Amino acid sequence: MHPGSSITEKTILATIDSLTGRYGMNQKAAIDKGVRQAASLWMTIDGTEAEFQSFCLANYQGDPAAREQLFRKLCRGFEILRGYYSKINKELLKPLHLISEEEPGTIDELFGAYNPSAHFTDDFFANKIAFITILNFPFYSLSEKTEIGPQWSRLEWAYARLGDMFTARIPAEVQQNATAKLTTSENYIANYNIYLGNLVTDEGKTLFPGDLRLITHWGLRDELKSHYADNENGLKRQQMIYQVMKRIIDQSIPVEMIDKNTFQWNPYTNTLFKDGKAVASTPEGQQRYQMLLDNFLAMKAIDPYTHFYPTFIQRKFEQEYEIPQEEVEKIFVDFVSSPVIREMGKLISRRLGRPLQPFDIWYDGFKSRSSISETELTAITRKRYPDAMAVEKALPDWLMKLGFPRDKALFIASHVKVEPARGSGHAWGTEMKGDVSLLRTRIGANGMDYKGYNIATHEFGHNVEQTITTEMVDYFPLYGVPNTAFTEALAFIFQKRDLILLGMQEKNPLKEHMMALDNAWSCYEIMGVSLVDMNVWKWLYNHPDASAAELKDAVISIARDVWNKYYADVFGSKDEPILAIYSHMIENPLYLSAYPIGHLIDFQIEQYLAGKDFASEIIRIYSQGRLIPQLWMKGAVGSPLSAEPTLKAAEQALQVVK
Repeated sequence: MHPGSSITEKTILATIDSLTGRYGMNQKAAIDKGVRQAASLWMTIDGTEAEFQSFCLANYQGDPAAREQLFRKLCRGFEILRGYYSKINKELLKPLHLISEEEPGTIDELFGAYNPSAHFTDDFFANKIAFITILNFPFYSLSEKTEIGPQWSRLEWAYARLGDMFTARIPAEVQQNATAKLTTSENYIANYNIYLGNLVTDEGKTLFPGDLRLITHWGLRDELKSHYADNENGLKRQQMIYQVMKRIIDQSIPVEMIDKNTFQWNPYTNTLFKDGKAVASTPEGQQRYQMLLDNFLAMKAIDPYTHFYPTFIQRKFEQEYEIPQEEVEKIFVDFVSSPVIREMGKLISRRLGRPLQPFDIWYDGFKSRSSISETELTAITRKRYPDAMAVEKALPDWLMKLGFPRDKALFIASHVKVEPARGSGHAWGTEMKGDVSLLRTRIGANGMDYKGYNIATHEFGHNVEQTITTEMVDYFPLYGVPNTAFTEALAFIFQKRDLILLGMQEKNPLKEHMMALDNAWSCYEIMGVSLVDMNVWKWLYNHPDASAAELKDAVISIARDVWNKYYADVFGSKDEPILAIYSHMIENPLYLSAYPIGHLIDFQIEQYLAGKDFASEIIRIYSQGRLIPQLWMKGAVGSPLSAEPTLKAAEQALQVVK
């Protein structure tokens, strides 16, 4: 029961008996589910027990035709609301997202932060539409959907998806506390920069430019990656960056070095210098782990209100990803234990001409360089795409180059609007039929460079998914994809075909094999971090009263344990803490697993598409809409989500790439 629920078992049973008497025993299971779920969320403010009972008797639709009519009316209302909420959001955010004559000011930020749907759930419990929905279209758990979902018709799936809409009533202050804690940790990470030019060796030398200020961990990681090509000082620089990372992980880093450039610091001896003289320093202590702990406590405070998903781990995996955490963990463990990865490690060591170092989880040497230079490609893209309008006009042609029939290409392209973005760009879908998805892209004064074009093809993949899964899906509750990994997969699939869209052919025979190796190695890296993330959250639930200091020790111990099990034999060193450096763990809990899942789906679909009609298969696969992931995959490619295709492609590549 939800905290604050006011309905007794006696009233629940009396209500179920009355409705079963009216509609027959064959509806007892559905009645039981609907009444119990409605009762679990009914509070004193919603009415007395007698009012609850008469509400159920008046609003339960036992006749199939009446239920379907109610379903259609609910869908119409929800689609209007969701669709226009989304439109309002997009319009209010335009000054922040789009390039214009004026710079956005405070008032634009305030309008941008306003959420028109913030009170939707509260309002719909208050006007009782939420209770009518729950009573007639109750919630089915992931295990129920997995077990009985394969037998459901499309309409029954839509009914079940409607049952996902109202499953909890989280008090505003509990939700606001969680948002506030996440925002605090985001700000902590956003300002966690290191001035690399202020790092010194034992000889007092600097290895990096003076003004190099990089964010943890992304900037440090990318800088480390960029030194693979530098034979002179590359390895020294990489080792120094890794030493800084270790100091961040164990929190012995001096606070004087976080986003400050007034001191010099030797990360090996952990000595701070001012004007060449050693000075006293203050270690950061536990701050990093306090952020993680605060996020845990804020998420745990939501647990009592989400009785279908009583932990944050379940909300993330079963509600959001819709793949049980144990299943994801098994796929990841099988992958990181694979002999193919061991062979890849040997190949990388040979290519580097040295034994592997822990930071070689970020090895960058499989990035497939195109046979056509970037300068040449930029000259073409700038000429063809001087502005957003030119990109929008090209969309039907892009689709036809991929084999979409003219009518389908025009239809999909007419539902995509291209706009010039302030940032690097993004794709923003719609929530209702008849609306357009947005392709926001970065276009310079001289036109679109190749990098911008390559990102735009990725975002266009999202737009194609967004259009198919709205316009070509039969019922509103089934719009969309099972989770974000599935839209990422189509975005990758389009991005890989960027040269085809320019009407060019890739002449590098190794490109596909290099991509397979690059993909497998980055899955190996992220899956390890995800395993740490998952196990840290399990540890937190087993130690809810832990201090930040205890959490720090646990994170480091878990990171070393995962390393020793799945990485030490490949890299030749034990007890490395590197998998604990990722900033996502601190500011975006349990998000990391989405990355590798997206890559696995992408490879599985790619392998299936080989030799088939690309366009008709993409439409068929994506018009399944929002089923659960494993059922969607079976419908798409005939088998559930698996790491096999990714490993197989890497294994084939190992025969060719030297």
